[in-house]
Parts: sequence; structure tokens; C-alpha cells
Amino acid sequence: QVQLVESGGGLVQAGGSLRLSCPASTRIIGIKQMGWYRQAPGKQRELVAYITSSKSTVYADSVKGRFTISTDNAGNTVYLQMDSLKPEDTGVYYCHILAWPNADYWGQGTQVTVSS
Repeated sequence: QVQLVESGGGLVQAGGSLRLSCPASTRIIGIKQMGWYRQAPGKQRELVAYITSSKSTVYADSVKGRFTISTDNAGNTVYLQMDSLKPEDTGVYYCHILAWPNADYWGQGTQVTVSS
């Protein structure tokens, strides 16, 4: 059974940085894309960024130029480098993997809190 375990969250002041990591517990065959979502209190879960198997990236407008998504060489760990953090970036961050044919994996989430 595949498990995704996020790490790297925490409390940081506005303008600071955090780096989230999410390794898969076992090698996943046929990954189509790996990504990060977040959910702020009282709001729906939203896409932050994803990266495809061909290394194309997509970012939410709110994080463009501040966040960078990447994977390791094996393609089984996804990272999210978050710079110039703002209070509105506060929330629980979840990693997600989509694989062939329709496998969908989610982590348990890691809390990110940005103080003003």
C-alpha cells in the first residue's frame, strides 16, 4: 500500500521560507503528475502546483514567482520550495500523486502557518 508522508511544515514569519517534502513509501509505476494542494480554515482545498512526468509545471496564480515544485531524480519524491511566504499561505498542505491508469494518492497533510 502506497503511503505519502509530508514533512517540512511549521511556523514562519511573513517573508520567510519553507521547503516541503513528500516521498512515496514504495516506488509508483506510471506517475502522470505529482502536486501540492492546500486547505485554509473554512475554505475548500485548492491546487498550489503540480509537475508532470515530462517536467511541465503548473502553479496557482497566487504562488507564481514565489513557490517552486520539483522532484528527485527517481521521480518518487516531490518537493515544494516556498519563498516570500505570506499570511494567506497559511493552511494544511497535501501532496498528491496521480498515476496510470487512475490511481490517486494523497498524503495526510502538513501544517504551514505564516505569521504577520
